[in-house]
Amino acid sequence: MQDIINFNQINTNDMHRRNFIKNTSLAAAGITILNFPVFGKNAPSNKVIVAVMGVNSRGAYLAECFSKLSNVEVAYLCDVEETAIANGLKPFANATRKPTIIKDIRQLVKKTDFDALIIAAPDHWHTPAAILGVTNGKHVYVEKPCGHNAHEGELLTKAMQQYGKLIQMGNQRRSMPNLVAAARLVKEEGIIGNAYFGKAWYTNNRKSIGIGKKIPVPDTLDFDLWQGPAPRRDYKDNLVHYNWHWFWHWGTGEACNNGTHEIDCCRWFLGTDYPSKVTSSGGRYAFKDDWETPDTQVASFEFGSTKSIAWEGRSCNVFPVDGSGRGFAIYGDKGTLVNYANDDYQIFDYANKLVKEVKSTEANDPTNPVSSSGNLDYYHFNNFIQAVRGEGKLNSPVNEGHKTVLLCHLANIAQRTGRTLHCDTKDGHILNDAAAMKLWGREYEKGWEPKV
Repeated sequence: MQDIINFNQINTNDMHRRNFIKNTSLAAAGITILNFPVFGKNAPSNKVIVAVMGVNSRGAYLAECFSKLSNVEVAYLCDVEETAIANGLKPFANATRKPTIIKDIRQLVKKTDFDALIIAAPDHWHTPAAILGVTNGKHVYVEKPCGHNAHEGELLTKAMQQYGKLIQMGNQRRSMPNLVAAARLVKEEGIIGNAYFGKAWYTNNRKSIGIGKKIPVPDTLDFDLWQGPAPRRDYKDNLVHYNWHWFWHWGTGEACNNGTHEIDCCRWFLGTDYPSKVTSSGGRYAFKDDWETPDTQVASFEFGSTKSIAWEGRSCNVFPVDGSGRGFAIYGDKGTLVNYANDDYQIFDYANKLVKEVKSTEANDPTNPVSSSGNLDYYHFNNFIQAVRGEGKLNSPVNEGHKTVLLCHLANIAQRTGRTLHCDTKDGHILNDAAAMKLWGREYEKGWEPKV
């Protein structure tokens, strides 16, 4: 098994993060990405310059993390709200060179002095912004779910192939070394025999978002730019910053918001691609408010007659499953592998005897909206930077990440239509159901359509 970094003494303050980067293998240098000679790992020709879009919460964390990777500089921050911009700048208060603020992503991508665009804006921006990035010569790291709808994942796959730029999705468990080792044990060494069923779950204690009131847009927010590619809607006081997740017009619900991670692990460990059948049950049960997406959802994905995945999401009841607020289990004909979030796992034989256990050194917090897996995220960030430098391959290129996000979109479509979906196993398209396929894509604000 691969050695892992000891995170026992790591916490979230800046000093420990700096020591973390300085003292671990994540600080390994890359080769040049520019046409200049390299004189050591800190040569100017070796520096990767990035811009970060969407810096209120997760994006501010991403900006800070990328800035602490070896020979990486955050040159630009992009956001449309003043409080978010101030939040994004906090990690750079003592920096020699502070990032430049550009509010309009269309102007930012025209800059020629940075290499990669990091996207942590709301879901409806993920694909349009990523396409703006690659069509303007930038590599892209885009947070899950990488698209607001199923068609956008197809657009991203096409854009990555057409423009020859890297697009990595932020399903960071693909880079956690313990899970990489566990996947190898299951897929290559057959430690649990024929792996045929995956179960995933996520819980939280989210509160009601109430009934929103139409009010004037705050002076601190450019709401036109915030909506961007989404058709225009009135501003309400319960939308920005986080509650957009629960409106179909901008968000994708808990399935895409958090289900993506563990559903992805199930698909990864089982070695599946596109489903043959998808079902979903649930609803908005906990509160009567403006929340549109399910707060309780049980989705099932079948892959022919050989494998299946089930996901349970409870946004408003944090009671754990098997003692953990999130995780997944893989069942085989000779045993079972169980993950209790992050990169821990246990393996049981057919008689349920524990035969292997690997503990995560990072605490899991499924209710943390910034990073539920702590500093383990750095592995994925570093993988992207190494690939940009030409040192290695992406652990989750968007053509692979899209397959997982598609499952989540299909679960939502099944939920919204109330029907079982039968799918083409070559591309996931819904068969013989024109009404369901209408939810495959979306309408865009005129002039904002993503183009590949």
